[in-house]
Amino acid sequence: MLEKIIETTEFLKSKGIVDPDAGIVLGTGLGELTAKIDKIAEIDYKDIPNFPISTVEGHAGKLIYGNFGGKKIVAMKGRFHYYEGYGAEQVALPVRVLKYLGIKCLFLSNAAGGVNPSFQIGDIMIITDHIHLLPNPLIGSNDERIGPRFPDMGEAYDKYMIKKAMLIAQEHGIRVHKGVYLSTSGPTFETPSEYRYFRTVGADAVGMSTTPEIIIARHMGLPCFAISIITDLGVEGKIVYTTHESVQKEAAKTEARMTTIMTELIATL
Repeated sequence: MLEKIIETTEFLKSKGIVDPDAGIVLGTGLGELTAKIDKIAEIDYKDIPNFPISTVEGHAGKLIYGNFGGKKIVAMKGRFHYYEGYGAEQVALPVRVLKYLGIKCLFLSNAAGGVNPSFQIGDIMIITDHIHLLPNPLIGSNDERIGPRFPDMGEAYDKYMIKKAMLIAQEHGIRVHKGVYLSTSGPTFETPSEYRYFRTVGADAVGMSTTPEIIIARHMGLPCFAISIITDLGVEGKIVYTTHESVQKEAAKTEARMTTIMTELIATL
């Protein structure tokens, strides 16, 4: 694994991606944040050694480097999921490469279904904790040069950045919630019984990503901040027919508010 990380990192450095302050991973329908980046370099995933290819509509599959919020960032416009058939090593590699490029913090976004009855479609949820129901990406042999065998997950999401993001949202009059994100494998959307179960075990929102990237980042000691945009509801009496297209559409409507929070938060680094 380390050899692949170094090979990919050196390739990206040769393309001008050097000393980024932060990394951003953008989820379904949320790629337009990259329009706010003053771009220095843009590389298709297919041209990056060892990188997987993003196969999901709404995930453009590009690595973008530039200035954003007064800082240098590397943005992943599209991520990788277990339901695409990728294994733990493939899911892990891009986040590990961001760390080896030099990022100090990792920011993530996703589109999610709300199971908290107080949520509305279009709401923003700042993730404070998660319930990981996917295969753990650290299963297998561990390379101590990358991180410890048993990483602590007591503070998976950075408390300082959460507090700062809440203040930013308040200053701009942006409605936000704090809550617990639960990840499943997908690619099916949930049944009503599954929604009830997820709420019972403590989830506020459910999706098919993010937690593997958080685990990988924390394995390497990277502070993390993550946002869910609520694109559909898994609340009894409010469940409607959901499609990938409807999720993308609702995510796009809310993206500008998420971008405001991300921009000002990154500027405080």
